[in-house]
Amino acid sequence: MKEAGAALGAVTILSFMSRLYQLAEPPHVCWDETHFGKMGSYYINGTFFFDVHPPLGKMLIGFAGHLTGYNGSFSFLKPGQSYGSHSYVGMRGFCAFLGACLPPFVFLIVFRMSLSVGVALLASMLVLLDTGCITLSQYILLDPILMFFILGAVLSMVMFQSYSSRPFSALWWLWLALTGVNLAGAMGVKFVGLFVVILVGVNTARDLWKLLGDLTLTLDVILYHLAARVICLILLPLTLYALIFVVHFTVLNKSGPGDGFFSSAFQSRLIGNNLHNASMPEYLAYGSVVTLKNVRAAAGYLHSHWHLYPEGVGARQQQVTTYSHKDHNNLWIVKKHNAEYDSESPLEFVHHGDIIRLEHKATGCNLHSHQQEAPLTKKHLQVTAYGTNGTGDSNDFWRIEVTSDKHKVKVLRSQIRLLHLATSCVLGSTGKTLPKWGWEQSEVTCSPYLRESPDTLWNVEDHEHHRLPKISVSILKPSFLEALVESHIVMLRANSGMKPKEHEVTSKPWHWPINFQGLRFSGVNTTDVRIYLLGNPVIWWLNLSGLILYVVLALCAAVSLQRGFILCSEVKGIYSHLSAVSWELFLVSPSLTRAVPLLIGIYDLFTLYVMMDVNGVIYLTEVFTLLLGSGGQLMSWWLLHYVPFFFMGRVLYYHHYFPAMLFSSMLTGEY
Repeated sequence: MKEAGAALGAVTILSFMSRLYQLAEPPHVCWDETHFGKMGSYYINGTFFFDVHPPLGKMLIGFAGHLTGYNGSFSFLKPGQSYGSHSYVGMRGFCAFLGACLPPFVFLIVFRMSLSVGVALLASMLVLLDTGCITLSQYILLDPILMFFILGAVLSMVMFQSYSSRPFSALWWLWLALTGVNLAGAMGVKFVGLFVVILVGVNTARDLWKLLGDLTLTLDVILYHLAARVICLILLPLTLYALIFVVHFTVLNKSGPGDGFFSSAFQSRLIGNNLHNASMPEYLAYGSVVTLKNVRAAAGYLHSHWHLYPEGVGARQQQVTTYSHKDHNNLWIVKKHNAEYDSESPLEFVHHGDIIRLEHKATGCNLHSHQQEAPLTKKHLQVTAYGTNGTGDSNDFWRIEVTSDKHKVKVLRSQIRLLHLATSCVLGSTGKTLPKWGWEQSEVTCSPYLRESPDTLWNVEDHEHHRLPKISVSILKPSFLEALVESHIVMLRANSGMKPKEHEVTSKPWHWPINFQGLRFSGVNTTDVRIYLLGNPVIWWLNLSGLILYVVLALCAAVSLQRGFILCSEVKGIYSHLSAVSWELFLVSPSLTRAVPLLIGIYDLFTLYVMMDVNGVIYLTEVFTLLLGSGGQLMSWWLLHYVPFFFMGRVLYYHHYFPAMLFSSMLTGEY
């Protein structure tokens, strides 16, 4: 234990020295600091914003900045922008501190799994000396925070398992609870934290299965074990995760750049938003003057203006678009399809299934569609504003459909669809930007595809009717649970739809293990400080060799076990020889010629399959158990944090591989 303590101390000191070295350099914004530093500022100022990731990482960055004297006034406009006199080192220091914890965490995990100081030291040194891990830890980014919680969860799980012989002791409960805390932290930083949740879940299921097979335990004891894991690994993380959003919604209570991504009801919670503490009639009636907001994230209001579609773009009628800003051209009057509104007639509410006309208040034209192609989305139909002073034709008729409570239309809360009566298409916003003739507003079409999607859903935001009593919009604010669900829908939708920006360097998952290309953090001009995120080639290629070696050994052992072979001590020596060569490759030389003994060893292993000594005392089962023990776990953890990226439709970057790289380094240390 003294050797382990000394090795751990040395790894910890070197890790902090390497991660905290020259944190202030360069004194300008690097790469995604422009996003996460700005979001930290929003927390300090209480300004609401939107991001595709859960809030914990940005919240911690903002808190670290607040504690170290940053006042949230820096703009973080673009990479290369000078920090000047603003305090930024505290936020970098917080991320570097968490990044510096990774090598000691790796040491402790591998030591607990292998009980070997040498193996644990090698694995931790692979992470400690990797230039990619160092670079990723020194800037205001979410990655070191995410990896801290991922390895924290794995370490807590491994430590918990080491106390399996002392169930329900204080330390047993402590490590089990810490596992749950770290799971909440990982999920609270990025959604890919779900991978470590699955990792812990699979290991927990395996442990419970083993307990079920232990006939010395009574059913009551097994149920106690199950209850302890449900409390600490399900209920505790869920509670903490929800608490993160409680803090998020409480702190960010002022209107800001994130308003437009959320529903009108959600926006009414934000101080400074035009809906905050507003009052308006609750239900839609004929004669109401309304604005209609598209439900799709960051979409705008149904809008029209005097300008016509240009020649050659459908019918030369008045343009209809979505516009993201408040404007008098967003106002529409709700009328019956077959009668004008009469202020003297009895008041009638609009119901689900009613056929209506929408007259544009400023121009007197009706919302209209017909058998003409939309300007950009050619499979959709064109939407225009047509007619004079509310008089048009039958192509102005729309059936209103309420998606939830199929009764009256409630402002802010009801989501509606407008089905065109003549063509059976549905009104929607594609989100595509029109050319300059459309004032670069967003395209509105009538979609023949009737499936329900956010593009074709609308809600009433502003509502005026002189004959209806007004209510305070505050009573329509969403509950915490509704706000939580909406936040996740918006985040997941935006995350899955992320596309690369112009001139942005992206990568594919197969690029990552071979260290194909990195990311430029800084250095657009020759005079700039140049920072490039790239892993240490020796370490990354050694890790790749370790993964290949593991697959070869596991395949050999599996085939032999299936054939019922018995291994003699000579074969065990070959396995040891292979491990020794891996050490030699790392410690002596990265030259490819050092792999020759490795290949010879594998060849000898195969030739010994036909020379098995039936009297051998070492069974292949032992080797197979080793491969499926700690090595098998590490291999599965690497796969779990790597393979899912092949199935993601969103844009991917090199830094997404680093959690998986941590597990491949542990596997290399093992073998």
